[in-house]
Amino acid sequence: MSLSVFNTLNRRKEEFRPLNPPEVGMYVCGVTVYDLCHIGHARSLVVFDVIYRYLLWEGYRVRYVRNFTDLDDKIIARASSEGVTFGDVAERYIEAFYSDTDPLGLKRPAVEPRATEHIPEMIEMVKALLSKGHAYVAEGDVYFSVESFPGYGKLSGRSIEQLLAGARVEPDPKKRNPLDFALWKASKPGEPWWDSPWGRGRPGWHLECSVMSQKYLGETLDIHGGGQDLIFPHHENEIAQSEAATGKPFVRYWLHNGFVEIRGSKMSKSLGNIVTIRDILKEYHPEALRLFLLSRHYRSPVDYSPERLRESERALERLYGLLLRAEESLDGGASTGGDWAEVLGLLDDLPRRFREAMDDDFNTPRALAPFFELAREVNRVSEEGPLPKEVAERVLEAFSPLGEVLGLFAQGPRAFFEERKRRRLQALP
Repeated sequence: MSLSVFNTLNRRKEEFRPLNPPEVGMYVCGVTVYDLCHIGHARSLVVFDVIYRYLLWEGYRVRYVRNFTDLDDKIIARASSEGVTFGDVAERYIEAFYSDTDPLGLKRPAVEPRATEHIPEMIEMVKALLSKGHAYVAEGDVYFSVESFPGYGKLSGRSIEQLLAGARVEPDPKKRNPLDFALWKASKPGEPWWDSPWGRGRPGWHLECSVMSQKYLGETLDIHGGGQDLIFPHHENEIAQSEAATGKPFVRYWLHNGFVEIRGSKMSKSLGNIVTIRDILKEYHPEALRLFLLSRHYRSPVDYSPERLRESERALERLYGLLLRAEESLDGGASTGGDWAEVLGLLDDLPRRFREAMDDDFNTPRALAPFFELAREVNRVSEEGPLPKEVAERVLEAFSPLGEVLGLFAQGPRAFFEERKRRRLQALP
């Protein structure tokens, strides 16, 4: 079975065929650095970390790029309210990003570009779009004309008319069409600015990702990822401006993760229902959060509650408990009693079942299922005490490489339980 992925662009699963195998270019929209990251951010980070790991495990050479949006209205507003520069705010929250997410065991992308480092390239793309008739200048702003791009709406599967009917777009007399979006914004008093042929200003958000992704991955990317909330308008606009500028397909496979919800509502700062990664990790092991986020298919919503996170931690403890028994069995002499044929059969089958699940659009719940079946079967045969030497060795051999793909079992089991005890003590009132 070959790897198939659900391509948002075509709304179906497709066999994964990168442009120049075994090379893969993957770009994921990163965070806007104006506040602490919450577990909605963690989901996207963990999902694409696992996708990155699996592609590497399958032998692809992946160039993974994930940006920081360090120039945005929210950053500027926060800087103004605090009486500091927008750069101060961005730097503070980039540092906080690493501090909060490094414990999750994320593999670092090859490149983590910042928008402010790529202003000259952004100006060049705006010039190209103007020269090709896809953009227009209006009082120092530059807008992309959606009607100039026949494919506008193809990612979200809607026509311009349908998008207009459903969009909440504030009227702007400078726009020819309400869906036209800013490529370049004229500076306002107190805002950061750069010189351009259209006067002082700054780039639009959508432009930033198009420029950074193509600078590091070329004009056609294999994979572009992000949350489902980015499909429209952000990713739709990225396609329009990128393909209008280059005349080439922008992305082969669009992958979008589902939301983290609380009681059926999307977790977001605007709704005031966020739970930060920092707060979660005060009490829970980082791998418990990873397991929780991987317990549902990445395209499905996952409903957060403290009870569900505790369930994930208990499940993780069961798997680490099996690893501990396996290690202790090798250290202290293994058992020879019991019928272990079923356990050995599950161990034989584990790599195949894991690969089949991951090849089916990175189905992590299915990939995890045989680990828990194995733990249950071991306990059925023998609830405590040492395991047979062959079983113990094969458990450790199987868990290590497959766990590496999921970002689980990174600690030795003894260290895991010691850290778990420490976190519980710290969380006591």
